[in-house]
Amino acid sequence: MSGSTAGPLAGLLVADFSRILAGPYATMLLADLGAEVIKVEGPSGDDTRSWMPPVRDEVSTYYLGVNRGKRSIALDLRDETDAGLARELARRADVLIENFRPGGLTRYGLDFDAVRGENPGVVYASISGFGTGAGRNVPGYDLMVQAISGLMSLTGDPDGPPYRAGISVFDVMAGNHAVIGILAALRHRDATGEGQHVEVNLLSSALTGLVNHSSAYVAGGEVPYRMGNAHPSVFPYEPFPTADNDLIVTAANDSQFRKLCEVLGIAEMADDPRFARNADRTANRDELRPLLVERLAQRGAREWFDLLVEAGVPSGPINTIDGGFAMAERFELDPVVTVGAVPTTRHPIRFSATPAVYRLPPPELNEHGDELRAWLSKEDTRD
Repeated sequence: MSGSTAGPLAGLLVADFSRILAGPYATMLLADLGAEVIKVEGPSGDDTRSWMPPVRDEVSTYYLGVNRGKRSIALDLRDETDAGLARELARRADVLIENFRPGGLTRYGLDFDAVRGENPGVVYASISGFGTGAGRNVPGYDLMVQAISGLMSLTGDPDGPPYRAGISVFDVMAGNHAVIGILAALRHRDATGEGQHVEVNLLSSALTGLVNHSSAYVAGGEVPYRMGNAHPSVFPYEPFPTADNDLIVTAANDSQFRKLCEVLGIAEMADDPRFARNADRTANRDELRPLLVERLAQRGAREWFDLLVEAGVPSGPINTIDGGFAMAERFELDPVVTVGAVPTTRHPIRFSATPAVYRLPPPELNEHGDELRAWLSKEDTRD
């Protein structure tokens, strides 16, 4: 049976009142799955349109990376005519997603209670920095949350300063959480006919995303600390120098460590009581590390990678981004899709029956404004 070309969310209308990263990333994923996404921008457009360099054809690649599959309309919510069109879009939408400061849309009649009054089945998703309680007035940017959540205290050399992650990791995580919440709420609506308010905030996404470190504190009463590239509970699980470049080596269980020792030609070390179990290796990492470094120095990172992976030992070279895409090509993951004339990164989920769709390139500001204004000005004839 051939797969659908419409996507699993075909027929779903998403009113996207979000900007920058978390919300636009979420709505791009929904668009990839077939939803009709209408991106509502202010007269000056999404902030990321001006976040450059780098650029492609004088357009910010930041903006291009999270906005494919959408149609754009520019609406000035301070203008009553435009605000009325926005409210009409919200009335017709299956999903509305926004990341204004909590309460920021109330003045325009676009808050959850107002929209639900006209559209009882709406799934209304809000993304904030710190929720709707005492943190409601604190602006939410990923870097702030990396600092406040504790992530930066875990990142960097033990004796050096804290560092941010190389990407806006909690914006992306919150965007994913928003999609999960929206899909769950749609499932509830299918069963009951009722919409609901889905709330996601960056700090909560961060705390759940710190996983084992959060659990170390919540369940174990321990405050984790910066360990560079080392893992607090597993060894080896970090970069090691080789004859040319560093190589990630992970032996997360005793079987993998035994295989590692066999590939390195030191099979007997797997039976050494200092290293036989993971807890032993972790406790004696200062003794084990130089022994591994000595053996790994005999070959280059790429050669070790092939030998270790063949033996079932997880490992990997430390690539730059171009190397990461090259590795994905090697693994036949087809990481790039071109939409219009814009190369973009492939949707991460594969479906056997309803694959992702890539219908529209990232829109220019107000590219679809005339047609959308005309549509919103006509009487809605849907049942």
